[in-house]
Amino acid sequence: MFAPMSAPLAAPAPAAWAATTARVASIDLIRGLVMVLMAIDHVRVYSGLPAGGPTAGIFFTRWVTHFVAPAFIFLAGTSAFFYGRKHTDLSRFLFIRGVWLVLLELTVIRIAWTFNFDFTNYMLAGVIWVIGWCMILMAALVRLRPRTVGLIGVVIIALHNAVMLPLVNRVPGLGELWKILYIGFFQGPVEGTPLIVLYSIIPWIGVMAAGYWFGTVLTLEPARRHRVCLRLGLGATALFLVLRGFNLYGDPQPWNSSGRLPALLSFLNTNKYPASLSFLLMTLGPTIALIPLLDRARGPVARWLTVFGRVPFFYYVLHIPLIHALALVVSKIRTGTVDPWLFTNHPMANPPAPDGYTWSLGLLYLVWAIAVVMLYFPCRWYADLKARRSDRWLKYL
Repeated sequence: MFAPMSAPLAAPAPAAWAATTARVASIDLIRGLVMVLMAIDHVRVYSGLPAGGPTAGIFFTRWVTHFVAPAFIFLAGTSAFFYGRKHTDLSRFLFIRGVWLVLLELTVIRIAWTFNFDFTNYMLAGVIWVIGWCMILMAALVRLRPRTVGLIGVVIIALHNAVMLPLVNRVPGLGELWKILYIGFFQGPVEGTPLIVLYSIIPWIGVMAAGYWFGTVLTLEPARRHRVCLRLGLGATALFLVLRGFNLYGDPQPWNSSGRLPALLSFLNTNKYPASLSFLLMTLGPTIALIPLLDRARGPVARWLTVFGRVPFFYYVLHIPLIHALALVVSKIRTGTVDPWLFTNHPMANPPAPDGYTWSLGLLYLVWAIAVVMLYFPCRWYADLKARRSDRWLKYL
């Protein structure tokens, strides 16, 4: 969640300048798109609808948002690469930015999710937490060559399904630290704390490291860059289809045609916590393959999405309290009162929604559309502010 890559990296020749601006446009556009998708699932949190089923409509409402975290974290690594080309303080910046994000996750963002101050019973290690810790680790990794960092990332992504769970069983001495490193919330809060780990550090540090190397791909001239992106993206997608289709490797939960979900939904229902190889191939593959198409995207929708992509963290900080506040308004309109359920420990420790509370999918998408339109105006203002000014604090929001 870096600032957008909106300035040239050096003083390139005209052809290189065109390549640079095209690259920047496509990355900001992807970031903007995933920001908008992310809001769907966060509205769902307050709708009372379950995550991932049982109907196809609810399943795909959740599934389409699976592309968000991988794109966020992968492109945070890419942005780190470009920051390092323009500045000499990359390691220091990553460390400070990482600590800042972890602190915000445990304070401001936690309050935005819950609208309560019950810190003694609930704290959430969500996507901002893991981005922060990955940046702290990347502060050391970026001292290596980008290719080496990328290789480390790919190895983590490819092998963690085979290595990590056996390692957890063989090295029990780490105890609660394993919840932060890998197994996450499935084992409950970290003992002695109210912390629920939703996003564990592994494999996400691998995703950010791979994204750092991917920055070198984006420096290639356009035709070659497009070929490499298509090969990487379509290759990853094809590998997902093969590994998942034959249940060979890459996910702890094999798909089948006789379970609670229809065959197609079961096939797509890959493991996100912790993110399996299949999950990452399924989401990052299409994301990377989309870059050549977005390089040529124009028009009002592209411009809107680019505004969000230029200020991703600002958008994130605003969108949770806005969506939460809209849910209060919806409750007041529908029932004449604001339901106390909306002040419980969302999104991971809240009780089931009260009887009769649950929204329809249509209402969910209406509230999502209203939130996105409302977010556009402060995001445009902040993007313009960042374009006009270079104050140091602007790098951290």
